[in-house]
Amino acid sequence: MAGRRTDTKERIQQVALELFAERGYDKTTLQEVAERLRITRPALYYHFRTKEAILVGVVDRLVDSIDELVSWARRQPMTPESKKEILRRIAELLADQWRPLLRFAQVNQGVMREVPAGERMQQGVLSMLALLVEPEASPVRRFEARLAVLAVIAGNVPFLADADVPEAERMAVALEVAGRLVSDG
Repeated sequence: MAGRRTDTKERIQQVALELFAERGYDKTTLQEVAERLRITRPALYYHFRTKEAILVGVVDRLVDSIDELVSWARRQPMTPESKKEILRRIAELLADQWRPLLRFAQVNQGVMREVPAGERMQQGVLSMLALLVEPEASPVRRFEARLAVLAVIAGNVPFLADADVPEAERMAVALEVAGRLVSDG
């Protein structure tokens, strides 16, 4: 039963994020979320009482995955191979679970500044940006390391990359560029 409840919560979060990105957070009601899901409002309220609770749940999942990635990455040697693996894992998480939240955050920047979950997300992203930055590196190398992470993120945002290029190819290009930025050559 717990697995089914988790699936329902994830479905609610996914649909809510879609609506928040389409219509805007402030203009979306819980009633609209329930209607899109074809469930009753009481069924929705069983899982989430407010829109902010939905958003907090999504951000918590995202930041937990960032924390896991950061923890794993910090245990790795800073070799060119491990740096590329870190970038690959970031790309994998973007493709899997982060994309809807990034789209939401783009469209609803004001909301993300206002809610505590937005601060938590910002801190998570900052710790991810610092992953490939070696303290003794020159300012140029530190900047390249941050740009590498941003390149992977940009590959997931069609208007920042070539929107007419298929998604898989965009990500491959983003990873190649990011890999060059962190290579020792």
